[in-house]
Amino acid sequence: QAQLVESGGGLVQAGGSLRLSCAASGRVFSTYPMAWFRQAPGKEREFVAAITWNGGSTIYADSVKGRFTISRDNAKSTASLQMNSLKPEDTAVYYCTARSRSSLSYRPAEYPYWGQGTQVTVSS
Repeated sequence: QAQLVESGGGLVQAGGSLRLSCAASGRVFSTYPMAWFRQAPGKEREFVAAITWNGGSTIYADSVKGRFTISRDNAKSTASLQMNSLKPEDTAVYYCTARSRSSLSYRPAEYPYWGQGTQVTVSS
């Protein structure tokens, strides 16, 4: 059974940093693109970043470009999201996702595999 488990969320002051991790198991996630989405209270789920299966290509939402970095370690079946210069508007539940198609996508409906989410709260 495919499983994604996020960790690393927490409370941080504005300007601070957090590193989210995603542990994958149950399928050959090393061949799948992976992505991070987030959802703030009362808002729709939004794309944050995505990475191809070999890490050769990444895409980011404009709101996080230059501050967040997505990476992966296929040998460990993990993906990470390094978040720097955090802002209060980054407060949300962050989800790790994966899809079997090789191309990257901004659309949450195109990612069938989801973790349970981890809360990130940025105080002003």
